[in-house]
Amino acid sequence: MSKGERQVVGMEDIVRAHHVLKEVVRRTPLQLDPTLSAKYECNVYLKREDLQIVRSFKIRGAYNRIRSLGPEDMEKGIVCASAGNHAQGVAFSCNALSIQGQIYMPSTTPNQKVKQVKRFGGSHVEIILTGDTYDDAYAEAMKACTEGGRTFIHPFDDQKIVAGNGTIGMEIMEVLDAPADYIFVTIGGGGLVSGVGTYIKTVSPTTKLIGVEPSGAASMTEALKQGKVVTLESIDKFVDGAAVKRVGDLNYKICTDLIDDIVQVPEGKACTTILELYNDSAIVVEPAGALPVSALDMYRDQIRGKTVVCIISGGNNDIDRMQEMKERSLIYEGLKHYFVVNFPQRSGALREFLEQVLGPKDDIARFEYTKKHNKENGPALVGIELSDKDDYDGLISRMDRSGIEYKELNHDINLFNLLI
Repeated sequence: MSKGERQVVGMEDIVRAHHVLKEVVRRTPLQLDPTLSAKYECNVYLKREDLQIVRSFKIRGAYNRIRSLGPEDMEKGIVCASAGNHAQGVAFSCNALSIQGQIYMPSTTPNQKVKQVKRFGGSHVEIILTGDTYDDAYAEAMKACTEGGRTFIHPFDDQKIVAGNGTIGMEIMEVLDAPADYIFVTIGGGGLVSGVGTYIKTVSPTTKLIGVEPSGAASMTEALKQGKVVTLESIDKFVDGAAVKRVGDLNYKICTDLIDDIVQVPEGKACTTILELYNDSAIVVEPAGALPVSALDMYRDQIRGKTVVCIISGGNNDIDRMQEMKERSLIYEGLKHYFVVNFPQRSGALREFLEQVLGPKDDIARFEYTKKHNKENGPALVGIELSDKDDYDGLISRMDRSGIEYKELNHDINLFNLLI
C-alpha cells in the first residue's frame, strides 16, 4: 500500500465499489438451504460466490482496484502473483478494461488453473511461471513492478480490494428481511472478512461476525493472539484458497475491531463438507469455500433458531483432487485406518487375518506389500474402511488378540505422509 493511502475502509468506499462493480460483477444469489437449516434447526442461507463470473469472490476486489488506476498507470499495466482465484479475477479485469497484465504463478501450478487464467485474460495477460512456491512468484512479481513501474495488485492487503469484497455484505443485507444473527466468513489473508465485516457491522452492529480458518493455516488467530501480524513458520497448503502464512496489515487492523470470534476447521472436516454439499445440494465448492459451512458444527447450540449466513467464497475445485478429498474425509471421520502389518511367516496368515480380524462390515480398501521382492515374508500396508467409526475399538481388540505385529499410521504423521 502506497504511502499516504488511507488505512481504513468505510461505508462510502463500499458504496462506490458497488457502483463500479455493476459493470461486470454478478449479483450472486443468497439461497436458503433446506438441508442445512433442518440439520441445525435454524435458517441457513448460502451466499453463492461460487456462481460468480470467475467462480469466486476475487473478481470484486481485483476489478475495483484496477478500475481505480489513473490513465498513466493503466497505460503501464499491472502485475500480480497468484496460483489461483486472484489470478483469474485479475485476468478477467485486465481483459474487461483492455489493459496489460503480467501474472506470476509458481511453476508447480496445475495446468488447469493456468488455462483458466489465460481464458479469462486472453491477449491482455502474460503468464509467467516461475519458482516452486507462491513466495518465489511473488518475489519475481515485485521485481517486475520495480523495473517496469507497473502497479502491483495485492490479493487482500489493499483498501480497494477490501471495499470491493465489502459489496458482498451489502448484497446480503439488501436481500434479508431482517439482519442476520450470524455471518460465517472464510479467512485467508483477511480481505474478504474485512470487507464484509465493515459493511455488516456498520448497518447491523448486533450481527455476530465469525471468521473461519483452516486448522493448518490459522494466521489470523495467531496474529490476534500475539497482538500483531506474524508470519507462521509452516502451514498446511491443502485449503489453498485460505492457506496464508501472514495476514494483511490492513486486514488485521480491521479485524481487531470488527470480528467476534474465529474458529479453526480441520482440513479433513472441510473435505467432508465438500462431499456433503455436492451430494445433498449439487454445489461444487472449493476447500476454502467449504469452511464456513463446516464451522456450523462448532456453533450448533448458539445458532439454533437464528438466521445464519455462510459465504461460499468460491467453487474452483479441481476434479483431480476429489479422490484425495474423499480420503481425507474418511480419515477425519474415523472411517479409514492404515496399518503396517507384519504377518507371521507361515501359510494361511493372511487368510486368518481376513477371517478373524476383519469385522463383518469392514472392508480392505488398500493392500500392498512394502517389499518388491520376497513379498510373502515382508510387511504389508493395509487400509481398512469401516462402515461406522464405533467399529474401530473392536477392530483393534481383534488385532491385539490375533498376535499380529502392527503399527497404525493414522497416529504417526511422518510415516503416514511417507506411505499414503
